[in-house]
Amino acid sequence: MLPIVFCDEHLVAIHKPAGLLVHRTVLDAHERRFALQMLRQQIGRRVYPVHRLDKGASGVLLFALSREVGRMLGAMFEQRQVGKRYLAVVRGYPDAAGEIDHRLRRHFDAVERVAEAALAAAAQEAISRYRRLATIELPYRVDRYPTSRYALVELEPLSGRRHQLRRHLKHIAHPIIGDATYGKGAHNRLFQQLFACDRLLLASTELRLAHPVTGASLTLTAPLAADFARLLDRLGWTSAVPPQWLPARTDPLAADGGGEPSPGQR
Repeated sequence: MLPIVFCDEHLVAIHKPAGLLVHRTVLDAHERRFALQMLRQQIGRRVYPVHRLDKGASGVLLFALSREVGRMLGAMFEQRQVGKRYLAVVRGYPDAAGEIDHRLRRHFDAVERVAEAALAAAAQEAISRYRRLATIELPYRVDRYPTSRYALVELEPLSGRRHQLRRHLKHIAHPIIGDATYGKGAHNRLFQQLFACDRLLLASTELRLAHPVTGASLTLTAPLAADFARLLDRLGWTSAVPPQWLPARTDPLAADGGGEPSPGQR
């Protein structure tokens, strides 16, 4: 069952788990489970996707319950009338806050043949804001330094390009941990070894918008998945996260630090 975080006669929002595709795609043809079909079966009616969330990411994902509302929501996302907030764990210490204004080329499906000139012309405006919430230095050598540094960041994409946050963080040399496409394999493997973490550490925590039918102000929140929350607890970062983004402390998975004690925070 997919956790439903909001539902009325026009909209339904779920907490998508990491590793689940939103819908069928030729880029991942072997997959047989999709949030779209699972939600249709769960609530017994058609649903219409209005935005994307990467397969590896978890968090709040919004659907419309009619084509008309779907068109309205799609226009709102296109016109940047929906606020989006994410949490991510990244390599290194980014600045305390900043804005990444870096155009991104459109990603085409592998089956499409696009001339080099067309690819160059397809670069689109893309802007993301970030705020550093916490840092840690682990006593393990990964690159040329004897220790390795990581940070927890809050992210706000102001545009909606494909893989925008992942590509932007790579652009500023602070890739997201667990990102097999844009990240650093050695750092991903360290988190696998230390924390049994084999997921992309990116979560969509909040969507803010006006209801497309009623006009009411909506804030749709998906608390962090238990594995993500457990990792933050191990790193001593739980207090840095807004409380509404944390799972209930009665959940033993979220509260369990497990294994080794938390490394020292800095």
